[in-house]
Amino acid sequence: MTGKMYSLLVIFFLAFLSQSIAQDNTPENNSSYDLRDSSLIPSRRIPQHNEFLNNAYPFPAKPRNELEIGAKIGMPTVSGAVRAWLPTFGAGIHIRKALGYTFAIRAEYDYMGAKGLNWQPSYYGYGANNVIKQYYVAGADPVFYNYKTTIQELSIQGVVTLNNIRFHKAKSMITIYTFGGIGACTFATKYNLLDAQGNPYNYTNIVNQFGPGGFTYSNRKAIKSALKNMMDGSFETVAQRDPSQPTMFGVPFRPVLVLGPGVEIKLSDRFNIAIEDKVTITKTRLIDGQEWQETGSAAIHALTNHDAYNFVSVGLNYNFGNRAVEPLWWINPLDYAYNEINAPRHMKLPKPILPDADGDGVTDQFDREPNTPAGCPVDTHGVSRDTDGDGVPDCKDKELITPTQCQPVDADGVGKCPDPACCKELNARLDSGGLGTLGRSRCSIGDLPSIVFKGRSVTLSKDGRVLAESIAEKMRNNPACKVAVIGYGESSKSAQQLSWDRVNEVIKYLVEKEGINSDRFIFRYGQTGGDENTIDVKDGTGEEGPNTVPAPHPNLRKR
Repeated sequence: MTGKMYSLLVIFFLAFLSQSIAQDNTPENNSSYDLRDSSLIPSRRIPQHNEFLNNAYPFPAKPRNELEIGAKIGMPTVSGAVRAWLPTFGAGIHIRKALGYTFAIRAEYDYMGAKGLNWQPSYYGYGANNVIKQYYVAGADPVFYNYKTTIQELSIQGVVTLNNIRFHKAKSMITIYTFGGIGACTFATKYNLLDAQGNPYNYTNIVNQFGPGGFTYSNRKAIKSALKNMMDGSFETVAQRDPSQPTMFGVPFRPVLVLGPGVEIKLSDRFNIAIEDKVTITKTRLIDGQEWQETGSAAIHALTNHDAYNFVSVGLNYNFGNRAVEPLWWINPLDYAYNEINAPRHMKLPKPILPDADGDGVTDQFDREPNTPAGCPVDTHGVSRDTDGDGVPDCKDKELITPTQCQPVDADGVGKCPDPACCKELNARLDSGGLGTLGRSRCSIGDLPSIVFKGRSVTLSKDGRVLAESIAEKMRNNPACKVAVIGYGESSKSAQQLSWDRVNEVIKYLVEKEGINSDRFIFRYGQTGGDENTIDVKDGTGEEGPNTVPAPHPNLRKR
């Protein structure tokens, strides 16, 4: 039993050591397989697969997964009335199929040889052994129990994987599992009772050599060495059997219960190494050939101490299958869900709906006037348009363009202009300055700044936006004025298009960002006599010209 405890400790130590250093075999942002691949789905699950692809069912169909076959070698030991004699050898093969991500079914066949030799003599226990008592007298002759057996076992096991459901990484290169199941075994046990001449061994010399008090734990190696030197290792005598137990192929046959832990270490998607310790519990006391054990001077029947054996093994496994994913115990079932959340390929995402409480077309997070009256046109900031800057929005303004000199206005946006005498005097002063008629003299916007672009850029710089804001402020203060936006460059198609782009950018900024009515601009591009990188903005009141012009060479546009 001590040997089995050490074996279990070694197995779990190796498992947790491997777990601590193992690295993922699959990139974190990649799924183990493509869930949309219909070739991986068995025909009986195709309806579910189609529903999943059409977003009519949230769960993907389980894919076809590979079978595992494996071969192992190892060391079996029997726990019974006779102490194990090591080393021994065993081999096995199995086939395993996953029924889910954590549970699999496995069929296994093992062929094992085991030996045993007691280093303490027995005097009484073999009195109930019909084989040994033919050669020795119970209570008088010392006997050292020994045996050699060949065990064949066939079992069906359920295998539960313990660590493939992982929350913080895709998957690991090792799996830890436990298994348990039922099966049957045959065992052919023999004793080494006779020497080369067919005579029973005389153990009296061994007893005399070590004396009555010499059979202690500290002398066990010397006692075993003396016994091996005396015995020929032939194991020629068929061991005691229970006539009430069934036989198969001439040897005892018994049902068994198997269980144990294991760990698989992945070498590739096809190959892995397995380390296991399988314990088999039987309903017989005769695997080691002894139904009785000795305590002091009394022989007792081990009513509750049936024989058991364990098989510590190392194996090589291979996965195979066509149009199938690797065995499911290697796949993290959370892999699909996490990857879909991180980078959706199949999820049906709803279109985002941004709130717009006042329904003016500008979402609340950007709306500087969150309670705009219904029907009022707004600028890009959600602020009601006020073309003449009189403080009354256009939707309520009964005088859409009120001259500055006629402001302030009443609640309907109607201003009170100066009396005619005042206006005539004003006209006279304006005419003396050479500004023409009163209609012409109404614009006193003055000089406007030019805007310079760098290189071949068509985007307003920070300084350009500041200048544009100053132009907009003057235009709001002079609602009767129109301005001409002039770009230069007629030397080539590229220069003409660049000039158009820059004029368009200035007008677009003043209209969309500053809320100036587009009808107040005259669009001029490709002019001569100026710097191609400079856009001039001048008083255009009284002049004629379009406020928008199609791009001359659209294929050469910057954006």
